[in-house]
Amino acid sequence: MQVAELLRFLLYPTFYAGMLRMMVPITLGAVGEIISERSGVVNIGLEGIMMLGALVSTYVGHFTGSMVLAMVSGLVVGLAAGFLHAGIAVNLAGDQIIDGVGLNLFAVGIGEVLLYLTWGSFATSPQLPPEVRVPSIHGFSPFVVLTLLVAAATWVVVEKTRWGLRLKAVGEDPVAAEAAGIDVFKVRTIATVVGSLLTASAGVFLSLDWLGAYTKNISAGRGFIALALVVFSRWNPLTALLGGLIFGFLFQLSQSIPSGVVPDQILWALPYLVTLLISAGFLAKARPPGAVGRPYKRV
Repeated sequence: MQVAELLRFLLYPTFYAGMLRMMVPITLGAVGEIISERSGVVNIGLEGIMMLGALVSTYVGHFTGSMVLAMVSGLVVGLAAGFLHAGIAVNLAGDQIIDGVGLNLFAVGIGEVLLYLTWGSFATSPQLPPEVRVPSIHGFSPFVVLTLLVAAATWVVVEKTRWGLRLKAVGEDPVAAEAAGIDVFKVRTIATVVGSLLTASAGVFLSLDWLGAYTKNISAGRGFIALALVVFSRWNPLTALLGGLIFGFLFQLSQSIPSGVVPDQILWALPYLVTLLISAGFLAKARPPGAVGRPYKRV
């Protein structure tokens, strides 16, 4: 098969529509984590928060038949996870990494248990009814527009507003920020909760838009790829959007190449491998916020 014939799908608009949809979850997760880390708080529980957002929105959608309630409930669980992480990492000065690991493990476990108790399957829920699914507009997902707006708005807020300046000050040197009259705990809590909310919205997208169901490990490593994109972007939301588009292109490419041309295992791993390699290339040059990952305690 000639290369030109093999890659003919690159000429079709549907390929790029799929690419844009695939960039949504990791871009939302990465932008949310950028906000959180700019304040000095690391949340490696993105994978778990995506799962929880998808799980709760799926359950509410199944049992209420309401798309609005399903979406709101998925976002509410994101808020709850954000306040939990902020309470431990910010107010109690707990270990941010251990807390994030706990979120991931809890989400994996509770998802499988609830699937089995409700539908007798560890793998997947039944498909959501059409009225609960997020409708496409001419084949174009509304979440794509939302993601583009979120990335642009976050850049404006972080780089061009007074609150963004406070956010960066808290993440660089919380002692100096406190001396300047900034409430470090308040800023870090808000940033952590907003970051978790955006990550949960990625889970809502996966269940109500992309798959129309909840499946075991529905996030499929996208939370960890989002963490890698934070480094790739050097904590810049617009660059994170670029990284998301690269991942989306590679994922759609892996889904479009006919089976048998390349071993399926290589195709499935391609978007993750290339994204990680690109991010690793930026690791040596990346300079994280000065106080990221370090709890702050008032003296």
